[in-house]
Amino acid sequence: MCSISGFYNVHGRYTEAENHFQNILSDMNIKQKHRGPDDDGILLTDTCGLSHTRLSIRDIKAGIQPMTRTVAGRSFTIVFNGEIYNTDKLKQPLISHGYSFTTTSDTEVLLLSYIYYGPDFVEKVNGIFAFAIYDHMEQSIFLYRDPFGVKPLYYTFLSDETLVFASERKALFCYPGTFPRLDKKGLCEIFAIGPSKTPGCGVFKGINEIKPGYYLRYDRFGQSTICYFRIKSMPHTDDYKTTIEKTADLLKNAIKRQIVSDVPICTFLSGGIDSSIVSAVCANELKERGQVLDTYSFDFTDNARYFKSNAFQPEQDRPYVDQMVSYLGTSHHYLTCNMEELADLLYDSVLSRDQPTMADVDSSLLYFCKRVSEHNKVVLTGECADEIFGGYPWFYREDLLASDTFPWMIDLTPRKQLLDPEFADALQMDDYVKNLYHQIISEIPVLPEESDIEKSRRRIGYMNIRMFMQTLLDRMDRTSMYNGLEARVPFADIHLLQYVFNVPWKYKYRNQTEKSLLRHAAVNLVPNEILFRKKSPYPKTYNPLYETILADRLREVIDDPTSPVNRFLEKKAVLQFLESPKDYGKPWYGQLMAGPQMMAYLLQINYWLKEYQISIEF
Repeated sequence: MCSISGFYNVHGRYTEAENHFQNILSDMNIKQKHRGPDDDGILLTDTCGLSHTRLSIRDIKAGIQPMTRTVAGRSFTIVFNGEIYNTDKLKQPLISHGYSFTTTSDTEVLLLSYIYYGPDFVEKVNGIFAFAIYDHMEQSIFLYRDPFGVKPLYYTFLSDETLVFASERKALFCYPGTFPRLDKKGLCEIFAIGPSKTPGCGVFKGINEIKPGYYLRYDRFGQSTICYFRIKSMPHTDDYKTTIEKTADLLKNAIKRQIVSDVPICTFLSGGIDSSIVSAVCANELKERGQVLDTYSFDFTDNARYFKSNAFQPEQDRPYVDQMVSYLGTSHHYLTCNMEELADLLYDSVLSRDQPTMADVDSSLLYFCKRVSEHNKVVLTGECADEIFGGYPWFYREDLLASDTFPWMIDLTPRKQLLDPEFADALQMDDYVKNLYHQIISEIPVLPEESDIEKSRRRIGYMNIRMFMQTLLDRMDRTSMYNGLEARVPFADIHLLQYVFNVPWKYKYRNQTEKSLLRHAAVNLVPNEILFRKKSPYPKTYNPLYETILADRLREVIDDPTSPVNRFLEKKAVLQFLESPKDYGKPWYGQLMAGPQMMAYLLQINYWLKEYQISIEF
């Protein structure tokens, strides 16, 4: 993977102050160097500046960027972050039409596809990506993002009509006149719906994100945003047996496509069904090549001692990891994180994501990715299976189905009770969440023949893809790329997701078993003990030492009058919260963010406000 950044103004005259603007491009690269530590490059023209840092995965020697190609006297330049999984399929028609290639990189295939087909060529692309293409003759720029937002791309327009863009928001602030500011909307993003965010919203005032499945065009005539992919609601006519067969084929093909790499791959192996399926397909493929798959699992120091079973996390994963390692014959690595490391990395987690995150759910993955990156550059994960196959309780619990709000954050009380009452009232958090919820569910057309309950499930499935899955994809991208590790997500394959989205719930929840379709599609890939175990989410710590560390640190923040978060909090309520027992079984976001994660989230907000020197306009 890589990072991209740059700026564009048709009246720019950037070459008249060449050193100044080259330095800006270099500074943008420095801010994002963790995403691409192997190489970097810049390009400056009169109207456009492009910069790139590279993590070398494909065509290590020749795939340098920015990459420029000239066809019929016209020059085009691309900066690209991602992986294209149907490169050969895209390449063959271009060769038949007389195009020649000087590299084996997917970057060159993208650029020549744009030159031949035009801007809508992206409809033919299967991959994870964010890229910019500049047309030198037309002096126009295009910003593209993949269908499900696996790769990030932020942008802002300045008052002089300059477009500034980057993979991560921190790089935007390298351009003069771009500042980290929060208005009422941004504060609602943090306090009302955080750690998720509204699709297309960059949280900071004036900063946006290219929405998944969209591209932006900007030239002398102005800007336009084009949707090239949208999930479609369609009747499902396949019977259960055929559905299983098609799902199995789509899943296996997605995983096999994503094994492509010029460096060794590895997988995360948690012992759950999702990562076990991915690891099984990868291990079998590598075995045919005479290679052994590297697998990694993660847990916390002394977690076996302090583990507390609950409805969201019924059992530990380690025994199932051991069984899968024995079954697949992988070269396995057990990684553990202690409580001090977990708490310390909360702040690095903020830096990786440029905003408060899923607390230790992020910081632990940050630690995990750091350790994995010491040995591998590419990892395949089981992320996104629950959103696609209906693994969460809000797909089948009637009270959550009927909640008329986002079911992963059904009650805002835990958030509001710690805030200054006047501030909370002014934010109007309930209205913000309600309006966003109705905006999201209005985007997906339901089928007239569906019952009310099936329409609710379709809407929840769509919301999961648009909102909850996006948060997890953001988490996976930032924690991995912060450490120069490329994480791939085969369950977010465009063909697999589109097909499974329209599969009726009775197939996904057969015999009252969540993800039954996925389980039956994976028969013979993994042992039945793994295949039919109760769902267990990403691990979290139950060690009381972690809670103690967080409470002590948050008290220091509350007692420090210079702490920026204090202007938003009710001190007495927070101190009382620190003294009360934490209920691990009642999360306020998702399935893992309970009492300790609220403390961690407040610590992250304070650090973020301070470290980024954010001004508040409210």
